[in-house]
Amino acid sequence: MAKPKTTFEAERFYHIWTHANGFENLFNESKNYYFFLDRYRTYLSDLVDTYAYCLMPNHLHLMIKTKDEKLTLNFYKNNAESTKSDFNFSNTISNQFSKLFNSYTQSFNKLYQRKGSLFIPNFNRKAITTDAYFIWLVLYIHKNPVHHGFCQHLEQWKFSSYRTFLEQGATKIKRGDVLDWFGGRSEFIKFHELNLSQEIINNLE
Repeated sequence: MAKPKTTFEAERFYHIWTHANGFENLFNESKNYYFFLDRYRTYLSDLVDTYAYCLMPNHLHLMIKTKDEKLTLNFYKNNAESTKSDFNFSNTISNQFSKLFNSYTQSFNKLYQRKGSLFIPNFNRKAITTDAYFIWLVLYIHKNPVHHGFCQHLEQWKFSSYRTFLEQGATKIKRGDVLDWFGGRSEFIKFHELNLSQEIINNLE
């Protein structure tokens, strides 16, 4: 029996991940990654804060925190086609992720003259309930490109949030909060030199 999907609650951290349906890629070239990030901001920035992310050719990971119930209800009232009485916090978040993936798929299909689904039917989500999970998940997300052989060093991969933490420029990523969690930028960098055991990886997914 399949496990029930995690329910989204207000002001909680979550690990979101999904991958391509079958053996295709989600991203074929650089402009696909940038377009997805733009669509992500369009569909989710009013509902979640982003703490880390990594996009790879055939899958992606996001670390988010949902915003409060009032903001989410206001978003629903301003965007939903149904009545206020139908509001459900978890469904509102889930629906926006579904709209993101569907919107990206439609544009991708048009660009590459393909048809059909691009992502697996249901995206995965897991609540982050401990400090240890928070810290190790940041490392896991940023190390994914190295783990899967897309690059040799974290800073070489352009489509993750890792390099954002090394820079000073403006960003929508909750950089200050994450760096504080690690005890500063130098400790953040030092921690990213660690290796992830298979046991830790299994506990994160």
